Amino acid sequence: MTRRGEFDLIDGLFAPLARGDRAGLALVDDAALLDAAPGHRIVATTDALVEGVHFRAGDAPDLIGRKLLRVNLSDLAAMGAEPYVYLLTLVLPRARGDAWLERFAGGLARDQREFGIHLAGGDTVSTRGVLVLSLTAFGIVPDGAALRRSGAADGEDVWVSGTVGDSALALCAMRDGLPGLDAADTAFLRDRYLLPRPRVALGVALRGVASACVDVSDGLVADLGHICRSSGVGAVVRSADVPLSPPARAAVDADARRLSTVLGGGDDYELLFCAPSERRDDIEALARGRGVAVTRIGRTRPGDGVVVLDDEDGELSLISSGYTHF
Repeated sequence: MTRRGEFDLIDGLFAPLARGDRAGLALVDDAALLDAAPGHRIVATTDALVEGVHFRAGDAPDLIGRKLLRVNLSDLAAMGAEPYVYLLTLVLPRARGDAWLERFAGGLARDQREFGIHLAGGDTVSTRGVLVLSLTAFGIVPDGAALRRSGAADGEDVWVSGTVGDSALALCAMRDGLPGLDAADTAFLRDRYLLPRPRVALGVALRGVASACVDVSDGLVADLGHICRSSGVGAVVRSADVPLSPPARAAVDADARRLSTVLGGGDDYELLFCAPSERRDDIEALARGRGVAVTRIGRTRPGDGVVVLDDEDGELSLISSGYTHF
């Protein structure tokens, strides 16, 4: 399988992704030069995807590239930052030739246009192991306006964007199948897993409105727990209020034990945030203006930890409280 040399790879596939912003210096220098406007701060985040852990060897290269970028954009969204530039590191097995890399770069180019971000540099190395992809994204936020996990107070509303549990159920479907779902439902869930929807516009709009925010990557219960620990509060969530897509609802209706997967699974990349109750109308209006559904699912309270209530207000026992690598 053919693959061009390192510098031909940079010049042919990745230098075009750096055009449109001067930070990358056309990828001809050893580092990027980042600007920060007066009164603003740079937000930095990084994520890695590993073949066999975060994606399968046969997954479409363009979708892998788009997911790599989008999971980082979701972290920027959770802090209310506008995308700026990113750095890319590729650890490439010899078997990954030009055709795969061209499709991968094409996926990045597509999402660069959608989200207004550009490549500013990175590194490429070869390996005898599996494919590893790492991306570091930078965003810009006005000084003092960044959303944090640590600002929630007692008695606030807990909100989540979009729907929860689709990606975790998709993994179940791909590994073991999900009896009770038809092909269209399974395809919907798989698309949600392969192509997250980072809520960048919503995150920016929540500056000055939300008191605390995180993206749902480890799982709804686990990520709300991150807010609770950082803010020194507890939270209660009613399971019936957690928004589910029609396929996810069908999966849970077919087997109630799957609710644990929905609440404890990750990879949703929706925004989970807290806000004072008097901002409800503002939140619903700003979400509508950006074409994103938001749902109130609970409240913060004194104490610590997250309690999930079932339909009868009994406490729901969770099999899983979130994903961890170690």
